[in-house]
Amino acid sequence: MGNRGPTLEDVAREAGVSRATVSRVVNGVRNVAPGIQQAVRDAVARTGYTPNQAARSLVTRRTGTVALVLSATGEAFAARVFSDPFFGRVVDGVLPVLRERAIQPVMLVAESEQARAQLVEYLRRGGADGALVVPLDADDPLPSMLVAAGVPTVLFGRPHDSTRCGFVDLDNTAGARLAAEHLWATGRRRPATIAAPVSAPTARERLDGFREAFAARGVASVPVVRGRFSVDSGRRAMARLLKEHPGIDGVFAANDLMAQGACQYLREEGIAVPGSVSVVGFDDSVAARRARPQLTTVRQPVEGMAAAMAGILVEELTGARQEPAPQPYEPASKVFEPVLVVREST
Repeated sequence: MGNRGPTLEDVAREAGVSRATVSRVVNGVRNVAPGIQQAVRDAVARTGYTPNQAARSLVTRRTGTVALVLSATGEAFAARVFSDPFFGRVVDGVLPVLRERAIQPVMLVAESEQARAQLVEYLRRGGADGALVVPLDADDPLPSMLVAAGVPTVLFGRPHDSTRCGFVDLDNTAGARLAAEHLWATGRRRPATIAAPVSAPTARERLDGFREAFAARGVASVPVVRGRFSVDSGRRAMARLLKEHPGIDGVFAANDLMAQGACQYLREEGIAVPGSVSVVGFDDSVAARRARPQLTTVRQPVEGMAAAMAGILVEELTGARQEPAPQPYEPASKVFEPVLVVREST
């Protein structure tokens, strides 16, 4: 081969097959006998051949990339993405799954109607092979737009409407119920909650789960103040709760950052946590361990959920699911169970 790199012809000669057969194996075409496939793979390993990605894309119509999309209104995006550890955890979960399959992620943001339209057009034209979407708004139209455009799509969170696509989710209602049951078990009888914004996909489930668990124990009314998933909004919400309901003795916040802010405000006001007020967060993020006191929280296994999300998309792209698909086609999904992690704040 001299100074040039190994070619398909070199691999074909080494394997004792035709160039066309090598091309079919390298490009994942399935109508090749298993023994021949193995002979070609062995020849590839011996020669050190590396497929030309551009040429391969012409054959497979694949780019070898998938889009990791954060989708929200501009205000919600700015408020959360750069402060909430949730998004870094999603990336940490997705990367190993894609890397194992030599797929590169492309980070995209859809923070406006125009951005969503441009993103859908980019993916429809083959800019990436599929999309992993993290919606920040419960009524985000992007998932249905992508599915309508024929883009393989998997969501972090259930579709809010009849959109048929893969997803991963957490049983948020059960998680909030765990928080309420723990507060009750530790003697808290005057609960309150710092809820998520109304627009958040998980807001209703976490609020309903908490309220319903206390209602089942005879507590008919639970004061609610909504935050914005940030430490500062947790501080403000805690201040308002204490002003309007000074007798509360237990607080459930819809994420760890808001719970951290609640603890900060209570400490500054000289109110002992958990002596006077117990605080429970949600996520089990790094914020739960950095808070003082460290937070009791509901664990959401974000990295595992993100890995599952990527795995579902890869299966769809590679055709690893049953073929032909069962009728009617049912998109793959996985719902994770929450776990209560007890620390110092309760």
